[in-house]
Amino acid sequence: MTQIATARWPGIAHAPRTPLKAHAAKAILKPTVNRVPVRLTFADGNTWGAGSPDSPEMRIVRPRAFFARLGSETKIGFGEAYMAGDWTAGEGTDLAELLTPFAERMATIVPVPLQKFRVFVDKKLPHHQRNSVNGSRKNIEAHYDLSNDLFAEFLDPTMSYSAASFEGPEQELEAAQLRKIDAILDDARVTAGTRVLEIGSGWGALAIRAAQRGAKVTTITISTEQAALAEQRFAEAGVDVDLQLVDYREVTGQYDAIVSIEMIEAVGEEYWGTYFSTIDKLLAPGGRVAIQAITMGHHRYLATRNSYGWIQKYIFPGGLIPSLDAIDQTLDEHTSLTVTNRRSLGQDYARTLRHWRDAFNANWAAINDQGFDETFRRMWEFYLAYCEAGFVTGYLDVFQITMSRPAEG
Repeated sequence: MTQIATARWPGIAHAPRTPLKAHAAKAILKPTVNRVPVRLTFADGNTWGAGSPDSPEMRIVRPRAFFARLGSETKIGFGEAYMAGDWTAGEGTDLAELLTPFAERMATIVPVPLQKFRVFVDKKLPHHQRNSVNGSRKNIEAHYDLSNDLFAEFLDPTMSYSAASFEGPEQELEAAQLRKIDAILDDARVTAGTRVLEIGSGWGALAIRAAQRGAKVTTITISTEQAALAEQRFAEAGVDVDLQLVDYREVTGQYDAIVSIEMIEAVGEEYWGTYFSTIDKLLAPGGRVAIQAITMGHHRYLATRNSYGWIQKYIFPGGLIPSLDAIDQTLDEHTSLTVTNRRSLGQDYARTLRHWRDAFNANWAAINDQGFDETFRRMWEFYLAYCEAGFVTGYLDVFQITMSRPAEG
């Protein structure tokens, strides 16, 4: 067993001592998993699940710790148990393929009579993760400022950290990322001379592509690490881009095109109205907006919007995935904008995530040399596989959404 650094991972190094909750978790999980086509295998030879010998295997390494975590933190403990090594995918089982049957049954995996107890296990987003101006900076720093070198080990050369758009089964990830960017720029009608505002710079790929079209590009970010590398990449590409280290709420001016790729997930429901009304205020007459947004079904959004889960605790502090209905409602209530087109890239995201996970695992030695430990590796492996399963099953989707003012087309 790999030693877990207690100071760095206090909630992972030691399993909670909650025997009653652990017993309850075990009693609930067994009949639940017996309806899922997987195999849960234990060291004593016991097997749970409705799977055949060829089905994905979930190997329970330390049952006592596994059930204690699951019982103590229902929505967080499953992922924490994987981080701790309390369970793992069996030999020959891919982690995303193991998680897929659970993702397919996400809405029904908890028996209906027990769903009324959700109120007792759901925790609200901690106050320190609210996406105020200062809170947003801290939340973004927690993920995007980990290390540019880390992201470079698993992203493609464009350094795009969002869903690609694949033209066919043979297309490489880099080409698919450029195809995604070009589609957003086309939707926003970005050409020579267009005044473009990009909300969320990433590492600069879209800004470079827009500037190469001859557009006048302003891009904003609150990640100092991303800004530093983006500036370097602008210089290497020989493009003139105005990069500003500011929050979207602090932007002024008028723009013919406003683009934003997978930014809304970090805005927070409390600030969706502010986000879209700011876009509306900054958009020049006749302008167009094109965003890329991860979404979930409206019924799932309503069921999870006030809860705090593993992804928010360990990966994206303050994050919340909207539904298309929630976006439409926010636009109606806070802006003069209306949606004119939507394009789904859900299955493309599953494929993108598989590329990232394969590269992350293949380059783990180099990542490890940067100071990231085994617990971090398992955390990111779980995160990437968990998201892949969500997109494969349609539990999650991602859309390129175009908006304009109705009278202007």
